[in-house]
Amino acid sequence: MDLAIARQEGFTSKRSSETSGAVSKRKPLVVIGVLTRFGRKNNRDAIRKAWMGSGETLKKMEKEKGVVSRFVIGRSADREDSLDRSIDDENRQTNDFIILDQVEAPGELPKKVKMFFALAADKWDADFYAKVNDDVYVNIDALGATLSSHLDKPRVYIGCMKSGQVFSEPSHKWYEPDWWKFGHKKSYFRHASGEMYVISGALAKFISINRSLLRTYAHDDVSAGSWFIGLDVKHVDEGKFCCSSWST
Repeated sequence: MDLAIARQEGFTSKRSSETSGAVSKRKPLVVIGVLTRFGRKNNRDAIRKAWMGSGETLKKMEKEKGVVSRFVIGRSADREDSLDRSIDDENRQTNDFIILDQVEAPGELPKKVKMFFALAADKWDADFYAKVNDDVYVNIDALGATLSSHLDKPRVYIGCMKSGQVFSEPSHKWYEPDWWKFGHKKSYFRHASGEMYVISGALAKFISINRSLLRTYAHDDVSAGSWFIGLDVKHVDEGKFCCSSWST
């Protein structure tokens, strides 16, 4: 049924307003998922103060700028322990979380990103969806202006593009269990750096519909890039999204 609807819609992103009687509902420009984890409340509070806002400020950004922002986190392996309770308490105060029904662990990050895009596409019909780390400070107005310039592209993948080395040694920090899939030179395909990247609504719908089929690799940014390799997608190398020490 999802696939039939998607075919009917043509996987296209259309900037529009839905009118029901006298009430007009603006379509969000972007849904931002700030990936966070346990023990990072100071980071979250800093982001709330710096650019995301909270309470009425958060709602105002959604209404006036079309920017929806939520922290994304999983659950503890020991369900309903102190870690889970602390997040639930924080969310009751701030109401700015997407809490995933999966274990919060470093090795689960690629699956966490996939689930965020899928659930966000199910909940919000936005033009774009962004993944951001919880140590990245976003200039909302600049982001809005950048994304607005790409509204004419039906399937777009925007980020600080790179091609890193694939490490086959199990002892290495960035070990890739599927290293053999990347050829003799062992270099990843072009993909957006994991600190921040944006995909269009059509690609988020694709992830949502095919979530059970899309495989993940050792890293979330490589995994996301792999999902779009075989699709008719416009890759945009956006220097404004470069925030790593390795980039200029």
